[in-house]
Amino acid sequence: MKYRFVVTPDLCTGCRTCELACSFAHTVKGKPGYSRIKVIDSGTKDLWIPLTCLQCDDAACVKSCLLDALRRNPDTGAVELNQEKCVRCLACVAACPFGCSLLDTQHDMVVKCDLCGGDPVCAHFCPSHALSFQPVATGKIKVGV
Repeated sequence: MKYRFVVTPDLCTGCRTCELACSFAHTVKGKPGYSRIKVIDSGTKDLWIPLTCLQCDDAACVKSCLLDALRRNPDTGAVELNQEKCVRCLACVAACPFGCSLLDTQHDMVVKCDLCGGDPVCAHFCPSHALSFQPVATGKIKVGV
């Protein structure tokens, strides 16, 4: 069964627990990693928007990588980055129209959401359930029906 990461902004309280959980889930050599999810203040009172990789079907980041360091995991559906192949050219960072491929300067590596191998930690720790990982009944989801 396929799953889809779902964000429900109107449930988000802006607590940023997801950012903290993500950072600790991606610890590198004892140091918390760069969070792959960011909570954005919409500018409207009490409206926060958790922003992370959308795992695009036709991902610009994948197309931009000349070394095939970015590949879709057939089990999770996530576009994953192979750090051993990545040369940090930042083409994927420039190509992502949503700003979801990021440079972690503390660890000198490009990072993006990998859905934690199919079990997103941010969704587990979200106290308001604004983040969830839900099963998808059919192969593709229709957006903007």
